[in-house]
Amino acid sequence: MIHHVQVACPAGSEDRLRAFYHGVLGWPELDKPPLLAARGGCWFQVPGGGELHVGVEADFRPARKAHPAFLADLDAVAAALRDAGCEVVWPDPAEIPGRRRLHTYDAVGNRLEFIDAT
Repeated sequence: MIHHVQVACPAGSEDRLRAFYHGVLGWPELDKPPLLAARGGCWFQVPGGGELHVGVEADFRPARKAHPAFLADLDAVAAALRDAGCEVVWPDPAEIPGRRRLHTYDAVGNRLEFIDAT
């Protein structure tokens, strides 16, 4: 099992990321240890286990290909994303037969994948 996955963000984008990960996806924010909190970024609890850490990167560029993938109730995630006006991309089912999934992008453009856990 993976304890956490980290994605990057630009300095000052934490509120937009909180609005996406907590506000849209409903993931609880975790307190960062004080020494790490001083560096910026934010952490979230992923439903079902594990954490997502978002860390400030000085020369930030969104990850458009590399991405974490999360097991989820895909219909609920798709609805939450659509309701928030987020892009939802349904890959060709023939790419990975038997695995229903979607891609989206967080508030700073990082690619995310959600795989149906139901």
